[in-house]
Amino acid sequence: MQPSFKACWAEYLAQEGSERAVGVVITISGPHGTGKSTYARHIASKLGLRHVSAGSLFRKIASEKGLSLKELSEMCEKDDEIDREIDERSKDMMKEGDVLVDAQLSGHLACGIDSFKIYLKAPLQVRVERIAKRDRKDVQEVRGETLSREISEKRRFKQFYGFDLDDLSIYDLIFNTALMPLESNLSILEHASREFVKSRR
Repeated sequence: MQPSFKACWAEYLAQEGSERAVGVVITISGPHGTGKSTYARHIASKLGLRHVSAGSLFRKIASEKGLSLKELSEMCEKDDEIDREIDERSKDMMKEGDVLVDAQLSGHLACGIDSFKIYLKAPLQVRVERIAKRDRKDVQEVRGETLSREISEKRRFKQFYGFDLDDLSIYDLIFNTALMPLESNLSILEHASREFVKSRR
């Protein structure tokens, strides 16, 4: 039977001297196109936190290898080296504290440490249109690529880690970024994050 993530995380901390984050840790998770990096950059800048983006790193790796995101996702299903490299970097940054990590698994990786875990969501069509505009791609192409990538991620994160991405019970705040204008969303998420930071300092 595969060990739970909490058991694996506890073992990881024990190997590293059972350290805990020495500063504030905020995570932003959610499907592609919900605005994780946009909101993370804003909040990190306003609160003076370091910003780590797993999505940006994944896109960079795909570009360096001359692969599409779909092709890199398929490669990751067979070899978890890239996922683990990104996740280990994220965990190390969390242990140092005063960081905001935006990644699909950031909320799961933060289990076991004091943190504010945010989950962003939005309807599929909204997410696809955002990604198509950002990457200057055809909407239908992006829709197929996004669905394929998310199916791949759910499968491999379950296989390699035992995580269920559909289980939102670990999150402290779940927010629909399609509900209001960007500036309103930024204000709400910044305020919530600022209150968390104030409560920990």
